[in-house]
Amino acid sequence: MKIADALPPTPSPMWDLCKQMGITDAVCSVPEGPDQPPPWDFDHLFRLNQRFADAGLRWSVIESAPAAIQEPIKLGLPERDRHIDQFNQLLENMGRLGIEVICHNWMAGLSWMRTSFALRGRGGALVTGYDHSALANAPLTRWGEISESQLWENMHYFLEAVVPVAEQNGVRLAVHPDDPPISPIRGIARILTSPEAMKRVIDLVPSPNNGVTLCQGTVSSMGVDIPSAIKLLGSTGRVFFVHFRDVRGGPERFTETFQDDGQTDMAAAIRAYEEVGFDGYLRVDHVPTMASEDNDSPGYETLGRLFAVGYVRGLIDATNHGALT
Repeated sequence: MKIADALPPTPSPMWDLCKQMGITDAVCSVPEGPDQPPPWDFDHLFRLNQRFADAGLRWSVIESAPAAIQEPIKLGLPERDRHIDQFNQLLENMGRLGIEVICHNWMAGLSWMRTSFALRGRGGALVTGYDHSALANAPLTRWGEISESQLWENMHYFLEAVVPVAEQNGVRLAVHPDDPPISPIRGIARILTSPEAMKRVIDLVPSPNNGVTLCQGTVSSMGVDIPSAIKLLGSTGRVFFVHFRDVRGGPERFTETFQDDGQTDMAAAIRAYEEVGFDGYLRVDHVPTMASEDNDSPGYETLGRLFAVGYVRGLIDATNHGALT
């Protein structure tokens, strides 16, 4: 497996810190906005790809798929075919540039959600959390009610259109589970709320290029055993990307934790990845904000990330040397 890390699209101290930690694979989203070129535009992607290359880094994973493309597709809006064409242009240009993986999701209307961003974790570190009861009186969104059957139908339509293009261009599609894994939220269903649902995506349009992102924190909050989930999904050879994080709690209420302080046996997780032959990209995610940090970017400050990378590298090295049995 290859350790990667989430980096901003412009040089920052984290670019240098990653290289100092021995990480050269970058995970980055495509900059979007009214002052940006279209996110599928070749020149736009080329410039960012070259910026990483010039700094001694390799842009290996796009995370997440551009919202301007994906939201109309997930919601099944009338203009979705035009956006699917744009998504396919993105895949074609990823292939031209050697960007291997795109982490997309099927959280329609609402992306990943937290109700708190400054809960106290170990030693007073700040962590994020979710409490479903806090949204008990929340109104429907502007999208109204969306059913699980609609989302599955829209996903099938999408995959049938994009998987052949992914195959032709050597790009791997890695869908992220729904975070939090509870349905519905404010009237919008969530469908990727179990390992079995994630495997259903793999089986929906079978292809060596159609797979999943195994976000351990999300799967842990589903109330399932992480090593068992790794073996279920990893045995298919379709786990392309991993978020190495953990939580305490279940789908209705959980808090993030340090990677060594959650409810998962993380050493057993690394052993499971080795057993199934996982050779994709793994990055730490949603780290606690530690002393002296301002929590401007909850889950993505620096010190917790350094701790987490050292921890996972130690687990991998110990496994490779037979110390974790």
